[in-house]
Parts: sequence; C-alpha cells; structure tokens
Amino acid sequence: MSIRKRLTLILLSMMVLTCFLALVKGYQKSMHHGESLLDDELKIVAGVLIEQPLALSTDAVQVSNNSAQLLYQIWQNNNLLSGSSSLTNNQISFSEGFQTANVAGQRMRVFVMSKNTRKVIVAEPMAKRFELAKAVILSAMLPMLWAVPLLAIFISFFVKYALAPLTRLSKQLASRQANDFTPINWQVTDEEIKPVINRLNDLFKRVETAYLRERFFASDAAHELRTPLSSLKINVHNLANKQSNLQDHQELQAMSQGINRLSNIVEQMLILGRTQPEQWQRQFSEQSLLTITQQVVSEQYDKIDEKNQTISLEGDDFVINGDDFVINGDEFTLTTLIANLLSNAIKYTPNNGQIIIKLASSNNGFSWQIDDSGAGMTEEQKERIFNRFYRVGGDQHPSGEQGAGLGMAIVQHIIAIYGASIHLANSPLGGLTVKVTFTGVKSD
Repeated sequence: MSIRKRLTLILLSMMVLTCFLALVKGYQKSMHHGESLLDDELKIVAGVLIEQPLALSTDAVQVSNNSAQLLYQIWQNNNLLSGSSSLTNNQISFSEGFQTANVAGQRMRVFVMSKNTRKVIVAEPMAKRFELAKAVILSAMLPMLWAVPLLAIFISFFVKYALAPLTRLSKQLASRQANDFTPINWQVTDEEIKPVINRLNDLFKRVETAYLRERFFASDAAHELRTPLSSLKINVHNLANKQSNLQDHQELQAMSQGINRLSNIVEQMLILGRTQPEQWQRQFSEQSLLTITQQVVSEQYDKIDEKNQTISLEGDDFVINGDDFVINGDEFTLTTLIANLLSNAIKYTPNNGQIIIKLASSNNGFSWQIDDSGAGMTEEQKERIFNRFYRVGGDQHPSGEQGAGLGMAIVQHIIAIYGASIHLANSPLGGLTVKVTFTGVKSD
C-alpha cells in the first residue's frame, strides 16, 4: 500500500472515530440536558394544574388524551377532581418528587406535587425524551457525517500535494537506467527530502566508483594479459618442437596446459565484462535458438566424440531449416550462453555418457533445456554455482576437468540481458537439468 493511501486511511479512520466518540458524548449530554428541561416543564405543568379552580363533585372530569404525550391526575382529600382518560380513577401511589415507573402500559417520567389538601400527578413518556435527544443528535451530527466524504477528498488531495516531492523522486529513480549514476539535480525546499537526495547523490557517487572499478578492472587486466599470454604460447610451442628430451617435453606440455587454462580465464573475464544488459538490448534482432544450438553442438562435437558421449536434440514441432524457435536477441550472447551450458555438460558427463537438449515453445516464449548423465549437484552447490570463480569440487572434481569458475556467472549475466529465468534440477538421466525460459522475447 502506498504512503498516500495509508495516510488517507489513517486520517479518515481517526476522523470517523472522533465523530463516533463525539456522537456518543453528545447523546449523553443531550439526554442529560433534555431531561433537565423536560423535568422543569413537568414542574411548571404540575404548578399550573394544582392551582386550577376545580370543585369537588360526584364524577371526576375525565380528559381524553389519545396522544398520551402528557398524563395527569388532580386529587383533593383522596378524591379525584380531574385526570387523563387513560389513567384509572384510582389514585396512583407515588411519593412526592420525580420518579420513573410503568404507567398506563408504558415507561413514564412521573412528577408528584402536593399543596395543602391537593395533590397533582403528572406523567410523561420516556420515549418522548429519547426522540428529543435523537432529534438533537441528528441535527448536530448529520452535517458532520455528510462532511466526511468531502473531507476524505480534501485529505486525499492535500496528502497527495504534501507527498508530491517524494512521488517525483520515486518516478525519477524508477526511470533511471541501471548504469546512470549522475547526481539528482533537483532543488527542494522540503526539509524531509533534502537529506534523502543528498544521501542518494552520495550513494550514487560511491556506487559508480565501485561499479567502474569492478567493471573495467577485470576486463582491462584480461586485455593486457592477452599479448604476453600469446607470446608465451608461441615460445612454449617453439621450445616443444626443439626439445628431444621426453622429460623436458612433458614439462613444456604441462606449462602449455597452464597457459591454455590462463588464456581461458582471460577470455571468460573479457566476456563477463561485456555482458551488460543495456549494451546488448539495443542491437537485438531475430535469432533462431535451434540454429544457434546446432552450430554450438557442431563446434564442440570433437569433445563429445573424444569422450564417446551421445547427444540428441529434441523439441516440439521442429522445423529443420531453423525457421522455428526465433526470438529477438543477439547471436554472440546466445551462442555464449548455450556454449557454456553445453561445455559444462560435456565436462561433467563421464565417458560413454548421455546429453539431451530439448527446445519447447509456449504462447509467449521458448524454453531451452539440457540434461546430462553426470554426477549432478547438491542443493548447496546449486545455490553457489552462479558465484564467480566457484567450481563444484574445485580442481578436485572427479571429472578432473580444469576450469575458471566463471561460466555460470556469465550465464547468469546473459539471463539478465533477456529477462529470462534459469532453473536447476536433478535430471532423469542421473545428472543435472538446466532449463532456461525466455519470455517476452518471442519474435512475431
């Protein structure tokens, strides 16, 4: 929930709660004040009735009062002089003063006044008092209740106005590119926003420094190493051709393997430095996953044949000429992705093992999957496999394969370029299943 909605709801809730408490308090006050006024009215009515010049007669005067809003009786020396028709002729036994009792089938407020030989009983329904209090409360509170929706609109507007700088800052940050570390050039007067912008600008500066250092150091170092490594390769090759001693030749061969391994690390570091999403997305074009997969398999087939492995390419509704499974992408990144995953499968699948590549389509994209019959991975290894320079088992892996531990880190970078997802699982073949799902890049 946004801060604006939260603040609006909190303010409205407090307002409704305040109105409710005011309503309860107002009802109590109105009832108390209304009762005092109506009690005074009963006293006045009783005072008027007790002074009435009524003579004692055989039959008491019965006054019809169908509304039953005010009932009374006038007695003199225990003889009824006059009274409401709804009351019986018998004297109602009440002590002098105010009391509340059931009279004539309803709850009444009763006042009794005595003077000399006369006694007056005046009764008024309690419902009248409740209706009066209700009318007072409604007349006082109804305008406030009607004002709540209007206040909600005003509160929402002013909360939006107060949070406008924060909303503007949020939009600016959301529209920034991942590699945009320029300071936020925005003059604000709000004391709450100033330190946020200052801290963000300071953070941008430090992150840019770290970003550039991390991005260019590895690629620059790898680029500078290329030339001396190439020179070393040539010299070792020349020395190997001149050596007749078997032992010296073996030492040169070990040196050559070390140089090749270092060269592989350098190439991987260069690729890793180049795999930035914004760099590649600008040059996307139609690419066939099927065609690229076939090319990568053919390039690495010598390694597969050397280990006597079997490899198969499966998919739903393949079109052999490569027109199917076309996505918007870049040939270099897709080739690197598939080559790294296939290379790992070849490395960690034993001799005479099996590798299966599967392509499948869906409504909004494709999936590329590779299964192998290698040793597989534990859950802990799957969580760490994308870390740079991490290798399952290190150089002590049973396969004895050499590597730099950068292949899967590069794979993860390429996955980010395409906004794809990658999933690792145990393969039915006994090894590892790697499934890459491309969504939203399907070519029309």
